[in-house]
Amino acid sequence: MFKVIQRSMGPASLSLLTFKVYASQKKDSPQKTSVKVNELSLYSIPEEGQSKYVEEPRTQLEESISHLRQHCEPYTSWCQEMYSQTEPKMQSLVKWGLDSYEYLQNAPPGFFPRLGVIGFAGIVGLLLARGSKIKKLVYPPGFMGLAASLYYPQQAIVFVQVSGEKLYDWGLRGYIVVEDLWKENFQKPGNVKNSPGNK
Repeated sequence: MFKVIQRSMGPASLSLLTFKVYASQKKDSPQKTSVKVNELSLYSIPEEGQSKYVEEPRTQLEESISHLRQHCEPYTSWCQEMYSQTEPKMQSLVKWGLDSYEYLQNAPPGFFPRLGVIGFAGIVGLLLARGSKIKKLVYPPGFMGLAASLYYPQQAIVFVQVSGEKLYDWGLRGYIVVEDLWKENFQKPGNVKNSPGNK
């Protein structure tokens, strides 16, 4: 390591400058000797044939935890599967709840009195349906639907059309199922009831 000494002749603004450079060795720096990596205690490299991987024996706690994990694995996988199936439904339900809350916060004028009349109609239907379980299932929703259709006729028409199409579709499917069962059980060619010799 060398010291560099610089001297200039004249001001620094001049374009012609003269420099003298003297190089001398540092006297205070001791000579360094290089050390190999093998000589460091942290990086001692074992000789070949001495190193061998030995697995530590498992403790009783580790064994019991492993057994518990193997025992609980089907249940945890079932829970993860159920969570992945129900997560979209829960998200849509939460979104519907937030939308409903926002709608109720900024409800149109006259919404809450209409809601009160529809709820009162359901209570009247529940009172009139005493004594019969079928009436309790039919009267309150029927009265509430009737009261709601007075306030929201367009939505009621759309609801009746859609529900009528669904009821017709369900009835048609039921008719096809009953017809197939009738053909399988009562109209077989070898059936004794329909054979021509029994007439």
